[in-house]
Amino acid sequence: MPLGSVETKLSGQRLGAPDTLGISTLDPGHRPPTMPPGRHVTIRVRMLDDTEEVFDISQKASGKVLFDLVCSHMNLIEGDYFGLEFQNHQKMMVWLDHIKPIIKQLRRPKHTILRFAVKFFPPDHAQLLEELTRYLFALQIKQDLSCGRLTCNDSSAALMVSHIIQSEIGDFEESQCRSHLLNNNYIPDQMPLIDKIMEFHSKNIGHTPAESDFQLLEVARCLEMYGIRLHPAKDREGTVLSLAVAHTGVLVFQGHTKINAFNWSKVRKLSFKRKRFLIKLRPDLNSSYQDTLEFLMASRDCCKVFWKICVEYHAFFRLFEEPKPKPKPVLFTRGSSFRFSGRTQKQVIDYVRESDFKKIPFERKHSRVQHNSRLSPLPSPRHQEVPRECCRGHIPSKAPQNSPTHRHRPKPGAALTRSLELCSHSPNGRQPSPLTSPLLNDAGSVRTDDEDEVRRKRFPTDRAYFIAKELLTTERTYLKDLEVITSFQSAVGHDEATPDSLKNAILSTFEPLHKFHTGFLREVEQRLALWEGRSNAHIKGDYQRIGDVMLKNLQGLKPLTVNLHKQSEILLELEKACRASHKLEGLCRDFELQKVCYIPLNVFILRPLHRLIHYKQILERLCKHYLATHVDFRDCRAALADVSEVVEQLQGNLIKMENFQKLLELKKDLIGVDNLVVPGREFIRLGCLSKLSGKGLQQRMFFLFSDVILYTSRGMTATNQFKVHGQLPLHGMTIRVSEDEWGVPHAFTLVGQHQSVVVAASSLTEMEKWMEDLKMAIEMAKTSNGPSYDLLTSNETDNSLVEAESEDDMTPSHTSLEKPALHRGNTMVHVCWHRNTSVSMVDFSIAVENQLSGNLLRKFKNSNGWQKLWVVFTNFSLFFYKSHQDDYPLASLPLLGYSVTIPSESENIHKDYVFKLHFKSHIYYFRTESEYSFERYGSGISPSCPSGLFDFLFYTYLGHLYMCPCTFGAF
Repeated sequence: MPLGSVETKLSGQRLGAPDTLGISTLDPGHRPPTMPPGRHVTIRVRMLDDTEEVFDISQKASGKVLFDLVCSHMNLIEGDYFGLEFQNHQKMMVWLDHIKPIIKQLRRPKHTILRFAVKFFPPDHAQLLEELTRYLFALQIKQDLSCGRLTCNDSSAALMVSHIIQSEIGDFEESQCRSHLLNNNYIPDQMPLIDKIMEFHSKNIGHTPAESDFQLLEVARCLEMYGIRLHPAKDREGTVLSLAVAHTGVLVFQGHTKINAFNWSKVRKLSFKRKRFLIKLRPDLNSSYQDTLEFLMASRDCCKVFWKICVEYHAFFRLFEEPKPKPKPVLFTRGSSFRFSGRTQKQVIDYVRESDFKKIPFERKHSRVQHNSRLSPLPSPRHQEVPRECCRGHIPSKAPQNSPTHRHRPKPGAALTRSLELCSHSPNGRQPSPLTSPLLNDAGSVRTDDEDEVRRKRFPTDRAYFIAKELLTTERTYLKDLEVITSFQSAVGHDEATPDSLKNAILSTFEPLHKFHTGFLREVEQRLALWEGRSNAHIKGDYQRIGDVMLKNLQGLKPLTVNLHKQSEILLELEKACRASHKLEGLCRDFELQKVCYIPLNVFILRPLHRLIHYKQILERLCKHYLATHVDFRDCRAALADVSEVVEQLQGNLIKMENFQKLLELKKDLIGVDNLVVPGREFIRLGCLSKLSGKGLQQRMFFLFSDVILYTSRGMTATNQFKVHGQLPLHGMTIRVSEDEWGVPHAFTLVGQHQSVVVAASSLTEMEKWMEDLKMAIEMAKTSNGPSYDLLTSNETDNSLVEAESEDDMTPSHTSLEKPALHRGNTMVHVCWHRNTSVSMVDFSIAVENQLSGNLLRKFKNSNGWQKLWVVFTNFSLFFYKSHQDDYPLASLPLLGYSVTIPSESENIHKDYVFKLHFKSHIYYFRTESEYSFERYGSGISPSCPSGLFDFLFYTYLGHLYMCPCTFGAF
């Protein structure tokens, strides 16, 4: 479906504008380009107001398609001044290339947050013809001031802040202005300047937000650091400098002082050779400069990043039209083929002047001033009832637009994490297969009844209440998880095999956290009890909020988060200690096999980092739900700022730790691997493929890493581990589709330097996932200086072993699952084996966001009535308890391979908020207590079902609820 058809007619279209609206870099009358075919990926974009938007786009789409979609979503005409930047795998901030496909730029698109930001800063803001564009520039200036990038003297800083607060809170009123400045920081050291800011603010009376933006940009454009992004460098003498680029040319800074400038008219050529950045000047007899200036940067990549932005700045401000692409060389290429893509500033100005869209109003999100201003380009709380399918590319909802359902759509494609099924053991000691994991039977839990439904009707129906309730329920689970670690510390702490440093590290990290969160949970429980109206306090409305509790406790939690970056050291030290002591290794294995340890032990160690991400998400939902005038909005916003700062600091370390944890986990599942856990190796995907051999297609488990792919079979062992049969290095590997060649559906060939392997996936979707990840890994291996690919032990490297694979090795061994296991036989590897599917590291990482806890009602396919269960949703599984006080789950259900749908009318499920899980003949119905919970479970579990299907069914179902309320009973 071409972008802009369904999507633009929703929130992407300007009010009163014709259908043939030209956007961003498109010519007048054109619609956004057609979305290329292929697998879609969810891309997160952080806007200039710090909100995040989610876009669903083909990985094969170019960067321009995504950028145009963002501009369309904001109704932005002058989008060419902006860009999308992100941190690449070398930890450098780079701009998204409009020409290259997204898949070739983002290594982990689902886990990368792109930032929408100003890219080109014009010399005069009067050249920005739209008020919306100036508003976005003002937000950029506000960000640059806050982070210290836009340095200036105190008077200029105070003057700019006065214009910002004039646009946000309106005319000066002393007590209001002082209170606002005490609660909001606009510059790094604001307190000494409050009086000066208030003095300037008192002189801005009568200025509208648009006028305030104009005045802010008027001050900012005169500053030396306006629009400057410094790139560290050194001159030939080794002096530390910084290079920058502006509309005038290339600039040289020492600290924050400009010491030189090379105007475009004087520059003959810009180039780079390895780490050297070269500026070739035009001959000038009156100049003392050499013809060629040389600067040394940190790396070739740093040179290239700066060179590219110079090329773009020169083209945007100096050329009349977009440069034509270079003709492709016949035999070989020399140098970079990069070029500027998009309209030049002259083309933008000419186009906007000829259009009729400049005067269309919008409403500012951050302004409390009631002016006749404009419909916000960034989603405002007042308009969050409008569905946002335009930024996701999904089928529009049938629900009415004033439905509260549309405030937050579930995130399609957000994956869950690793599965670990911990079922109660049967009387004969057999451990059931994860393929047929049982749920609790009718006697396993308390049956709910209509009285329970009547009682629930008394509770608040406000969405904020259910968001706060999610905080409560997940905090209960998190506290239990912390208790697992403290119990582990007690179990191994008294043993002499445990190093003192390890004991102290665990004790000093987790004991204070457990104590703190015990108090935090108590406060949340008390607040929710008041909110639900169990006393008379709720009548005044003083307790129908949660932001104050979160702000207070997150500020109290900050001192405890300083040591969280050391959790990787705990993981590493625990691994080293287990290798050095068989006794400690046995203690850890025995503890991990206990029911209370329902997921791998080292995942619990990462829980504090994951929990910070959960707090951030909960606060984001509250801030999006509340109006800016709500009593809880300010506290939620402040708490969000605090936790976002901590999360951003720890994000890079978390990615490394999750990869390290996954390597440690996989090491336990594999036999025949000598050195899996080494620095530089990244896990990418594991899953089931059929390998073509002389005996036909044989089921194999494949493990893809950044340097090698392993293939294994499930061994006939009591430990249920997988036996490695071979390895293929990724360096020099190529892939080709082989369906026609071998006559096998979904077949493709891995062509290595010394060996080729033909494999077949279970479906087209699985084949596409594998091929995309393989291609990405092969590209990584070309430039990687990572570990050697030789993973196998010496007695496993003989090719004769590969040829000696037997069908017994690959046949699912139910008997091995039934033996008393020294190693868990229900890990994610086993679930993928049974379900004939795969899962990637990106899925594991993003899955952290979808952890949930709370009560669900469950019904079997042929049973009567519903059972109330406490459910923990994590690691690709639902874990079932009788109540939240239980220490361990009674049963579990791994969800990989399950489909998620809405019950049909023929199934006679006449209840609200019911979703259906089914895999082959296994069918379960689950019922949530609210529309919000229904959305949350749907967005979390829906990756198990075909792309977009659950979203369509979900909104169709809710639309039916709103149109026919009498059809369904109350929860």
